[in-house]
Amino acid sequence: MSVHAALLDAAEAVVASGSAAPAGCVIGIDLDGERQVAAAGLAAPEHPAPVTMRRSTVHDLASVSKVVGTTTALHRLASMGELGFDDLATRFLPSFGGDGATSIRDLLQHRAGLWEWQPLYLAPGHDPSSTIDALPLRYAPRSERHYSDLGFMHLGRIVEAAAGLPLDAAVRELVVRPLGLRSLGYGPVQGEAATSSHGDEAERRMVATGHPYPVSWADDGFAWRTGPVNGEANDGNCFHAFGGVAGHAGLFGSIDDVLDIAAALSRADERPELWDPEVTADVVAAGPDPEQALGWRRRELIVQGERMPLLWHPGFTGCAVGFVPGRGIAVAFASNRLLAAEPAPTDFHWQRVLDALASILSTQE
Repeated sequence: MSVHAALLDAAEAVVASGSAAPAGCVIGIDLDGERQVAAAGLAAPEHPAPVTMRRSTVHDLASVSKVVGTTTALHRLASMGELGFDDLATRFLPSFGGDGATSIRDLLQHRAGLWEWQPLYLAPGHDPSSTIDALPLRYAPRSERHYSDLGFMHLGRIVEAAAGLPLDAAVRELVVRPLGLRSLGYGPVQGEAATSSHGDEAERRMVATGHPYPVSWADDGFAWRTGPVNGEANDGNCFHAFGGVAGHAGLFGSIDDVLDIAAALSRADERPELWDPEVTADVVAAGPDPEQALGWRRRELIVQGERMPLLWHPGFTGCAVGFVPGRGIAVAFASNRLLAAEPAPTDFHWQRVLDALASILSTQE
């Protein structure tokens, strides 16, 4: 079976996975510059004119923005000598409201003791940065990992301060232009975009139930979105509080854009003018939590008994990206999983993608 046929089989299996099936998906791999992409299903199933999922479809990358945008921008800034990962957050954010000893590294490793999430758009006032600065810590800093959107909101602000540019412009200058990306950028986007959900239902439910996190502010008649979300950030804090540009979410891109970043990082040694080798080694190394690097998560990709470190990250909308450092292996997945009757976690579909990748790699000479 050809590589493309194997990817197409995997994509078709994802969209045929019963009540958990997204309307559509696209899978891509890049092996030492040889790329294959396969798509299946629908990008925008709204009637009366459903839109087919294509390679060129642009996706809301959700939390994949944390790594392809914010983390990669910080990687570049550290390579340029503009910051160090052990610099204190207060060097760039004098108003930072966390522990005074919190470093950029702590934020990237989700060990700063911050809240995981809060609906900032329900808070009084109209300055989300001031709101997160004023929030008390939830955990003891540096005691354990607690995945935090708020930490990456701070990191987006640090990118702005270190680069001297608004976040969207900084990502464009540090990531998009050097890598020659074609469509990666913050929304809103026009044209061929995948629908990510039916309104704000997921966050509305989180606010109403206080699950999985207690919330600090009540819903007092908030103007929730109720129609198809297409071309604007699905994430409520990004869209309602930050105007579509934030460090934790908000980027849109095609599968090729995401693969371009992952492929570049998988062969970072070939572009020392972009990626300082010592900085790169620091970025991909496991921290106190073996499954967490700097921004990126870590897991094993096992191919015929060989265990390789996969740096990866999922996104709430049904996207994920990964790469194997120094091996020229990159993989990406995008879907509209929230349109499923009973949405499965992104990890559920991602595992099918990784199984296909491992099978393909096992047949390579």
